[in-house]
Amino acid sequence: MADIKYEIQEEIGVLSESSKGWTKELNLIAWNGGSPKYDLRDWGPDHEKMGKGITLTKEEAKALYQILSKVVENE
Repeated sequence: MADIKYEIQEEIGVLSESSKGWTKELNLIAWNGGSPKYDLRDWGPDHEKMGKGITLTKEEAKALYQILSKVVENE
C-alpha cells in the first residue's frame, strides 16, 4: 500500500476530544500533493495518527453548511 502524504494547510477547529486525547477536527488539507480540501476526521495527539474521515470540496462544504443550518433552525 502506498504512503499517504498530507499537508495540513489550516487548522479550522476542534469539534470534540476523547478521554484518550484524540480530537475530531475540521482542517483544510492537501492530500498527496493535490489541491486542498476540507477534511473532517479524528486525529491522535500531535497529528501522528488519524482515523477515517471525509473530505469535502468548497462547494460540498457550502452545501453541508446549508443543510446543517436548516437542521439547527428546526430544533
